Amino acid sequence: MRMGSYESSESGSHIGTAITFLLIGLGAGALAGLLLAPKAGKALRRDLKRGYEDARDKLDDWADEAKDRVRGATDRVRDVANRSAEIAEDLRDKVEPLRRAINRG
Repeated sequence: MRMGSYESSESGSHIGTAITFLLIGLGAGALAGLLLAPKAGKALRRDLKRGYEDARDKLDDWADEAKDRVRGATDRVRDVANRSAEIAEDLRDKVEPLRRAINRG
């Protein structure tokens, strides 16, 4: 029988395990707090509903802000692409006479 300490073969498994247990503990603590709270069922349900609605409103606000940022970035990219096409066309118009002269000579 071998004696010694156990060492995991995976280096990141400790972090994943710790995070998993942390989340389980947080969930269990939240559930115990709700069940043992000195509020009536009606008041608890009202508080839960209010918390849910607040979270949903905040998430909607974040989503709207993200959509606005994406639209702004899309507009900037479109503007840069259009300006680049204009510059390429101007350059082509200026280089074409030079290309013709080189091909003739």
